Amino acid sequence: MTDVAKKVQDYKDSLKQKAEHLIIKGFPEKIVKLNELLETPNFENRELVDVHQDLNIPVPPPIQAVNEPNAKRPRVDSSEISSNTTLEGTRVYALPNGSVPCNKPLSDLIHLVKPHIRELIEDSNLLKMWISFMIPKIEDGNNFGVSIQEDTLAEVQSVESEAAAFFDQISRYFISRAKIVSKVAKYPHIEDYRRAVKELDEKEYISLWLVMCEIRNRYCSLHDIVIKNLEKIKKPRSSNAETLY
Repeated sequence: MTDVAKKVQDYKDSLKQKAEHLIIKGFPEKIVKLNELLETPNFENRELVDVHQDLNIPVPPPIQAVNEPNAKRPRVDSSEISSNTTLEGTRVYALPNGSVPCNKPLSDLIHLVKPHIRELIEDSNLLKMWISFMIPKIEDGNNFGVSIQEDTLAEVQSVESEAAAFFDQISRYFISRAKIVSKVAKYPHIEDYRRAVKELDEKEYISLWLVMCEIRNRYCSLHDIVIKNLEKIKKPRSSNAETLY
């Protein structure tokens, strides 16, 4: 065996050991840890108003009404406006109190959730490679164990894709919130835009709670399906000692 082939085989053997340790010991520990996290005040029985945050965009004073309501405002040619001319009206995108911060309660929660999403992706990828290495070469007959491997592999790949989509959900929240906040800055007198920000924040909190529940549930389902079929996954054929690659 060449040096390169030996390194590849060592990598495969190391990956198999890590995957089996993850299934037998790692997954149960993660499930318990996630259950404890979901029972903390960050997620359990938390009021939705706790995730509200002031936008730091004041409502400017209204413009004084003109005494002659029927009088039309004369048109002003832009070429006639000098640099010293002052135009009356409500300022657009005026932020006298400074920048509009992100929602801190939700930002802290996202900072807490994202590492668990990443761990689920990494663990799913490890499990996917482990099952792939266990699949024997194609032969006629005696493929029931191989079909179990393929079904389990498809489930693991589905979990990996869903976990990756959780990151997109978080980034879409910040983009959507920025768009609504810009509307508040442009139209500060319209209360509906301010309410829309609060509704979006509440929706994101519920989504983050669901993400944590789904991560816990996915670990449970992966652990359950692998443990139930562990013998067939490791030895899909009774005489596969010489056919594994």
